Amino acid sequence: MYVILVYDVGEKRVGKMLKLCRRYLHWIQNSVFEGEITPVKLRELLASAKKIMDMECDSIIVFKSREEKWLDKEVVGKERNELGNFL
Repeated sequence: MYVILVYDVGEKRVGKMLKLCRRYLHWIQNSVFEGEITPVKLRELLASAKKIMDMECDSIIVFKSREEKWLDKEVVGKERNELGNFL
């Protein structure tokens, strides 16, 4: 499946969440990731993320699609490269 994952976590946890998400998906913008992922790997990612999160104030939103081709993506301005090398 193709997903877009967006997180909003406290400043102290941002680095850990970034590192975790980069292991599974492509980093496309601050706190935003996209890519193909299996349902099992997505569950694994979310289980690990829950260990980092403060469930009282942090959140993750996952948009799912069967395939990337079902989404129209428009980038205005500079797009990050697919490997997410920008900091």
